[in-house]
Amino acid sequence: MARSPCDIRLLLLAAAVAFIYIQVRLFASQSHHAERLAEAEKSESRCTSQLRSMIDQVSMQQEKIAALEGTDADLLSQVPVAAVVIMACNRPDYLQRTVESILKYQKTVASKFPLFISQDGTNGDVKKKALSYTQITFMQHVDLEPMRTERPGELTAYYKIAKHYKWALDALFIKHNFDRVIILEDDMEIAPDFFDYFEVAAKLLDNDKTIMAVSSWNDNGQKQFVHDPKALYRSDFFPGLGWMLTKPTWMELSPKWPKAYWDDWVRLKEVHRDRQFIRPEVCRTYNFGEHGSSMGQFFQQYLEPIKLNDVHIDWNSEDLSYLKEDKFLIQFGEDVASATPLHRSDALLKAHNMNVDVRIQYDDQGDFERIARHFGIFEEWKDGVPRAAYKGVVVFRYKSSSRRIYLVGPDSLHQLGAKQG
Repeated sequence: MARSPCDIRLLLLAAAVAFIYIQVRLFASQSHHAERLAEAEKSESRCTSQLRSMIDQVSMQQEKIAALEGTDADLLSQVPVAAVVIMACNRPDYLQRTVESILKYQKTVASKFPLFISQDGTNGDVKKKALSYTQITFMQHVDLEPMRTERPGELTAYYKIAKHYKWALDALFIKHNFDRVIILEDDMEIAPDFFDYFEVAAKLLDNDKTIMAVSSWNDNGQKQFVHDPKALYRSDFFPGLGWMLTKPTWMELSPKWPKAYWDDWVRLKEVHRDRQFIRPEVCRTYNFGEHGSSMGQFFQQYLEPIKLNDVHIDWNSEDLSYLKEDKFLIQFGEDVASATPLHRSDALLKAHNMNVDVRIQYDDQGDFERIARHFGIFEEWKDGVPRAAYKGVVVFRYKSSSRRIYLVGPDSLHQLGAKQG
């Protein structure tokens, strides 16, 4: 049956509407997907950018870690020059002053000179003060056994000190396995070049077995008796008061360490066995301990006027080969022999009125003490050796000038291989 034209138009209209609807939906769908695709592309771009940023950050962190690991490896591979131990007991205020002086110059060389505080006893204030320094290792020696002296009237403090020293040095050399140790006390300040001085001195100790220890102290280092901050000397007298020794030397001393008066024991000829000690003309330590085991003995006369070096010395550029035993013996002998000899009873008066180096001979210990008393230097002897002496010769400057005065023993020129002038 034939359709009427009206019906056909209606069908075409419906088909057109359906087509338009489908196109509209298709366009809307395509637009939606396009928007989502664009958003996805933006998200992908952001993710890619963030990923690249994370990769860059990880790479930078890896580089930092590698650098730190390299630094740690360098630190671990660097063998310390020497451990530095501060011997303390019951003076927290003194300890603080000492530590602050040391830390002022130790920070830049901390890996070369690790710090320790060794406390003898249980003083709570000292322990609290020591533990407040996180960069310092604390050790504590507690001995509850009653201390007995060998002779009536002796101070037990000297026995306790000797026992503490042995315990601390055994710990540092044997337990911690250091090659060298510098011993300070809790009443000392150090000079700016203290660590540079001992770094160079370590080489002397290692290469010259005729040197038993290196000290930062000169017993006659009072202001009026010193002049040259670079001058170093060999001495037959152990100075102590800021000194360094090696592990082999300690392993020799430890088994026979004395019960008391350890410093005077080291000064015995049978102990040091013809080995000498290096000392500076100008001290690298200053002892401010007026109150202590020695009860301030000689403090005002001998310790308080000590000159602490305040001049920067580049010790690594200094040629110290003159300190080798053979060279020093010859040069020192020539210096002593070339000094103008003064004789007779007016020798001391003449010494004050001359502008050249002079030498004055003493006949024996009593005669030396008389001359030393006149000038104001240390009079004390130990086991036949005057303080600061080398081959019986004690040298000091006259009134802070470059002039030297040599006090010469009756056999000194012979020991030095020098001719009598």
